[in-house]
Amino acid sequence: MHKNEVVNQMSSNSGKNLEDAPPKVGDTLVKLRQADGLSLDALSKRAGVSKSMLSQIERNQANPTVAVVWRLANALGVPISLLVDGNQPVPASIETLPSHATPSLRSRDGHCVLRILGPIELAGQFEWYELSVEPGGCLDSEAHEPASREHLTVLSGMLEVQSGSNVTKIKVGETARYAADRPHYIKNVGKNAATALLVVIHNGGQ
Repeated sequence: MHKNEVVNQMSSNSGKNLEDAPPKVGDTLVKLRQADGLSLDALSKRAGVSKSMLSQIERNQANPTVAVVWRLANALGVPISLLVDGNQPVPASIETLPSHATPSLRSRDGHCVLRILGPIELAGQFEWYELSVEPGGCLDSEAHEPASREHLTVLSGMLEVQSGSNVTKIKVGETARYAADRPHYIKNVGKNAATALLVVIHNGGQ
């Protein structure tokens, strides 16, 4: 959701502009944080908002800006509208997604499949996938944003990872952590299919 859409939604709900009626998100924020099992300190670090400010927001002693609401929504993995509109129901603390409903992508060579495990609202920040690579398959990627990194844990088989000029092979149970802000690839150099968990952190998680 773009900032203008947020402003328009808030204006229609209140009949006032954003400056006249900043969003009051305290009660909803408390419910979402507790449902996620997060302390004030943990949410503060995840969202990049000071602990004292979070405490004031939750007690409705401070009204956050749209930028702060956006950070909190991203940190909690919910749409920004859920924090802005306190009348919407807070989601259950445990949400399940059926296997058949998990979206997937296939590499250009057709030999790699990425099952998208992360929620869409975190795309571009934190992403995680289940990666399956057939023998000889290669997931070839262009450079991501500056300071981006990938974390690859092999569950079966053997994979080769290249990041820039660095190349290494990783076996079952091993994890490779490497810069993704340069051309990089993940290749199955073994004789059997390989599976792995791939976590992508864009722009240093900012």
